Amino acid sequence: MAAALLANLLYSTGFVLEKRALTAMPSVSVRKPARLLRQVVSSPLWIGGSLALAAGFGAQLIVYRTLPIAAAQGIFVSGLVLLLLLSAALLGERTSGRERYAVGAILVALLMVVLSLKEGTDTVGRDAPAPLVLTVCLPSLALGLWLYGSAERRTRSKHRQPTTGVEYGVAVGLLYGVSSLAIKGVSSHLTSDGLGGALVDLLRSPYPYLLLFTGAFGLIMSQAALQKCRASLIVPVCTTVTSLFTAVLGTLAFGEALPDDPVRLALRVTGTVLAVAVLLMMPKHDPPPPAPDTEPTLPPKELMP
Repeated sequence: MAAALLANLLYSTGFVLEKRALTAMPSVSVRKPARLLRQVVSSPLWIGGSLALAAGFGAQLIVYRTLPIAAAQGIFVSGLVLLLLLSAALLGERTSGRERYAVGAILVALLMVVLSLKEGTDTVGRDAPAPLVLTVCLPSLALGLWLYGSAERRTRSKHRQPTTGVEYGVAVGLLYGVSSLAIKGVSSHLTSDGLGGALVDLLRSPYPYLLLFTGAFGLIMSQAALQKCRASLIVPVCTTVTSLFTAVLGTLAFGEALPDDPVRLALRVTGTVLAVAVLLMMPKHDPPPPAPDTEPTLPPKELMP
């Protein structure tokens, strides 16, 4: 639990620092990844944010060794509250009433998932068959890349509306969902006995290669999207997609059985459906800025000749 809360703090701080650094940079683009990487690594503030995210990754490894996947995801998503507070205080971002209700509903949905857990009856999965992992992950990666490309094409349209970043968040969330499953798989190979053998087994598994792919593409895609959109919206959407993907598909892939009790099963299923429904109903475009007042300002009557 302590490691999960620490991961929340590190991830929220890391995203906010990266967003603040990106705001001060020239426009970055996924079509010029080398230029994007040169820009971000030259920023000390961005490097500080990425180090916080890397430390959060370390804390996440500990969590996955001690908690079931669904419980871990419920705790991770609770960090959205901290993210909203930090983005308001440090970035000056404000969320609309509809967006605040949506985030609140997501938190309620994931609380249902956490309440569906019962200590002593929920098992922590240790490994999954490689063919099953690839069957789950490869189509998800393809879908995430396609969604991101579609969102990029729409933003280049001359008559586009300002985007909130929901599509970007879903696309990057799918990549990070695969990354989260890979982290879970890596954690299952990290044992204190026979480190040499464990390392060989790890290299024979798909997990390190999935992490490399999602790390490289996720970094480029997330930074370009984070610069375009509000952190207070894109990160909650990304986090929710990642959590649902990991909780649902990860639970099945790693053999963590669903609850036998009907009440707990209903809580888990209802929470998942509610979170997906909220995502589908979130606004996809920001309202256009108010038109400037073009009426001439007349001088006070007493100053007129």
